Amino acid sequence: MASNSVSYNDQGERGLGSESTELGQEATAVTAGGGFRLFSADYKKNEDLHEMLESSKDALKLEAMKRIVGMIAKGKNASELFPAVVKNVASKNIELKKLVYVYLVRYAEEQQDLALLSISTFQRALKDPNQLIRASALRVLSSIRVSIIVPIMMLSIKEAASDLSPYVRKTSAHAIQKLYSLDAEQKEPLVEIIEKLLKDKSTLVAGSVVMSFEEVCPERIDLIHKNYRKLCNLLVDVEEWGQVVIINMLTRYARTQFLSPWKEEELLDENNEKTFYDSDEDQNKSSVVAKKPYIMDPDHRLLLRNTRPLLQSRNAAVVMGVAQLYWHLAPKSEVNIVAKSLVRLLRSHREVQYIVLQNIATMTIQRKGMFEPYLKSFYVRSTDPTQIKILKLEILTNLTSETNISIVLREFQTYVKSQDKQFAAATIQAIGRCATNISEVTDTCLNGLVYLLSNRDENVVAESVVVIKKLLQTQPSQHSEIIKHMAKLLGNITVPMARASILWLIGEYCECVPKIAPDVLRKVAKSFTNEEEIVKLQILNLGAKLYLTNPKQTKLLMQYILNVAKYDQNYDIRDRTRFIKQLIVPNEKSGALSKYAKKIFLVQKPAPVLESPFKDRDRFQLSTLSHTLNTKASGYLELPDWPQTAPDPSVRNVEVIQPVKEQVAPLGKLKVKKDNLRDKFYSDSEGQEESSKGSESSSESDSKNEDSSSSSSEESSDSESEKEEKNKDSENSDSKNNQAKTKSKKLSSATSSDSEESSSEDRSESESESDSEPDSRVKQKKEEKTMVKAAVKQEVSLLDLVDFSEVSTPVALPKPVMASRLATDLEGLSLSSTTPIIDVTTPVFVPSKSHTLLHRMSGKGLGAEYHFPRQPCIYNTKMVSVQIALTNSSDKEIRNIRVGERKLASGMQMHDFYEIECLEPGTSKTVSMGVDFCDSTQAANFQLCTFNDHFSVSVQPPVGELLLPVTTSEKDFKKEQGKLTGMNENSTAITGSPQNSSCQAIVHKVVNVANVGVVPSGQDNIHRFAAKTVNSGALVLITVEVKEGSTMQLSINTEKSVIGSVLLRELKSVLSQE
Repeated sequence: MASNSVSYNDQGERGLGSESTELGQEATAVTAGGGFRLFSADYKKNEDLHEMLESSKDALKLEAMKRIVGMIAKGKNASELFPAVVKNVASKNIELKKLVYVYLVRYAEEQQDLALLSISTFQRALKDPNQLIRASALRVLSSIRVSIIVPIMMLSIKEAASDLSPYVRKTSAHAIQKLYSLDAEQKEPLVEIIEKLLKDKSTLVAGSVVMSFEEVCPERIDLIHKNYRKLCNLLVDVEEWGQVVIINMLTRYARTQFLSPWKEEELLDENNEKTFYDSDEDQNKSSVVAKKPYIMDPDHRLLLRNTRPLLQSRNAAVVMGVAQLYWHLAPKSEVNIVAKSLVRLLRSHREVQYIVLQNIATMTIQRKGMFEPYLKSFYVRSTDPTQIKILKLEILTNLTSETNISIVLREFQTYVKSQDKQFAAATIQAIGRCATNISEVTDTCLNGLVYLLSNRDENVVAESVVVIKKLLQTQPSQHSEIIKHMAKLLGNITVPMARASILWLIGEYCECVPKIAPDVLRKVAKSFTNEEEIVKLQILNLGAKLYLTNPKQTKLLMQYILNVAKYDQNYDIRDRTRFIKQLIVPNEKSGALSKYAKKIFLVQKPAPVLESPFKDRDRFQLSTLSHTLNTKASGYLELPDWPQTAPDPSVRNVEVIQPVKEQVAPLGKLKVKKDNLRDKFYSDSEGQEESSKGSESSSESDSKNEDSSSSSSEESSDSESEKEEKNKDSENSDSKNNQAKTKSKKLSSATSSDSEESSSEDRSESESESDSEPDSRVKQKKEEKTMVKAAVKQEVSLLDLVDFSEVSTPVALPKPVMASRLATDLEGLSLSSTTPIIDVTTPVFVPSKSHTLLHRMSGKGLGAEYHFPRQPCIYNTKMVSVQIALTNSSDKEIRNIRVGERKLASGMQMHDFYEIECLEPGTSKTVSMGVDFCDSTQAANFQLCTFNDHFSVSVQPPVGELLLPVTTSEKDFKKEQGKLTGMNENSTAITGSPQNSSCQAIVHKVVNVANVGVVPSGQDNIHRFAAKTVNSGALVLITVEVKEGSTMQLSINTEKSVIGSVLLRELKSVLSQE
């Protein structure tokens, strides 16, 4: 971490004013009118630098030092000037001294003897009033790599760690690492200094001390316990490279202190699948054995919540660090939020792209659904370097599924024609992997690869042969024609690997081509001496197999090949020849092994598995050097496994003295009223009793408020699951409040107002928990705070009003009876944020259009059509209702019509219709089923079965049927629309005919395409429609603005970008029709 990353203005110190800027700027400063001449080659020669440094004028010395630092910046060696420079280390000129320190940091390690002469000067400089001089002196002192001065360095680091300047403390944290690398025996005292610096509340020090912790004592997790919450809360304000270090450290810490959120999710998924089909007895049995539901530790949630805003960081390393943290720590349902941020990094430099793409490639193997919406972001560009192209190709291959394979293969067809030979070869391998992963396109890919065999490019042909060989191993008997075709190409192919692959195929499946195989052996026998080693070995294998299966035609040829190979220059070929000869040619010396020659050579080989090269990289932590190299690098720390039982969370609790609160502007008037209200509230006897009770409970409630405040952060970045948890918590606290109110009815109107005061006090105190206040002020205010809270602390539930700040629904609170002036003061305060009223309504229009599910010709007389009735599904609120009309067009009855095997994409669910026992000829029957499409247009594939047959069918939902219509006011519509701008907005201009610009025409066309509700509009030329997605409940807001000349502006606002873009395209085509 650069030591000059932050600048300070040292006001009033030695008359410098604002001239004390950071060291890096001072080092490269230029004189007025000098421009960049310090770095020009023809400025001056260096012979006069010695004279300038020995001059009595500071101006000449300063000019010399600027030139020397300029030389260092250009990479020139200035070590010969060390004796002359070190003499000026005691100069009284601040600017000259800073440049001398910059020079000494660079050359102190090389010129140790001369640097040691200035030790006393450095020690004096550690007491200098200027913080930059103190920091520079410590930096130079720690750069002298001599074991003799270790005690001096240790003493200096201890003093600097207690310095008032955070910049000096930051430098001392850097010096710890240098001292530890010089003398590892000093670990114990250094750990004590690290423990002290970890308690530092400055954001400038945090990153540096955590870096020292990682270098010196990464195993001392106990040092982090008390500072965990502070580091989480300071993380957003720490400088970028410090954020990277802290995130990596907290990732390892969390893996040792919290339970895994993954296993519980898997158990819940299994239970959800079983519960629908299990009987009541099975459910009762399972409920006994079932584990307690997983509840995330508040500190675990604190870490996830506070790192999420950093996904918007401009620093790629920070974004990558947060992404790996979510990958290794977050529940699987929350990991998807990092996908968009990682895709954004693909616009960076190619070096950044390379690292990001490597990590994405590892992620897509386990969770391809994360990046499927961003498939087009991984399309290869002609300007990409080869390594970037290959990584994108790898990701595209990992993301292929039955729904997008046609798009991906169309891209691959273009890539094969690339002039980059390495990339074209990698594309052919990717086509082979797609063929093995998706059985439906195996034949298509194989035919495409066979077509490439006639390509003019020899490398393309060779790679195609290698991939075809692997594919043919899966089902060779069906592709004897392809083997014959490849045998004919053998004379034209010169690439050794391709020739060897063809020979292996012919030998392995010689029984499929009995006429061609001997002729191929005859041709290659002629050129045996000129072939490459890998080809010669396959010729020997081919000859051995043909000798065992067809000895009449190949016996003499094999003897010739064995005689030639016996004298080959390669010893491996000579050894293989002797081995094969003894094995297949029986003689007196041949042993019992020759009897099993056929079983040895002609045994059926298992088909090769085409796997991703990134399959095993997940054993390394993401965004590390080891992950990039795919091998363990020096200094790599293994990511710990999750603990089986949760460690004690109380180790992270910290006793904090509450600082005096600072009133914010809206509460200013309440502070004036405090004394009067307190006097009115207390009576002589009752006040004393309640104050004593309140003082006893105050400490407990304070600690609870502290714990809750330490785990609170930016609520705007919470995920949906977090919001649901908060709503549940607020409901629980609300119920507790109601119970408390029934128990205590002695509180008067002043009590309720005081409770609001105290709750706001607690909230401001918890938010300023990390601010440092003098102990004297705390003691002065302690009695006041105790008396104010005394009457309120008896009912702890009243303090839970703090939690109501994020409640999404209005909370019913007792209306306090208070003075009119106090009531007006409290008008601007709101304990709950009301949300817009958005309710699901009945569909405006239900289209009668139906889609063919099964044609009567394909279904042997059974026909099926489906349509979407736009009604809420009775089986599950997240499912889309689908009605299927079954018709028997045959002359026989069809029995046992039901849903068979289902092939659904990940996350999708389906509720089957009830089995139809018998469908008479000429009759029809309508059944209902529910499908959870997960807010995507992917088809639900399943089998429609009868007593005798089963037919593969699929239900393809139009994007408009994935919505539920909602009703809302124009004001709420605009409010929600304002939240969904930028990336969440899709818009386009449409040119239509005048008759289609009428209100009725627009409404009819929109509601025909999409199941949306009409929002009342105060303007005749603007039409608004609202809906929410069936699965996630995400709002979809549609606005059609009619402009002059029959042009319309269509905009769709939704966080579901895929649904928004598809719906925009469909509405545009409908609205532009005549």
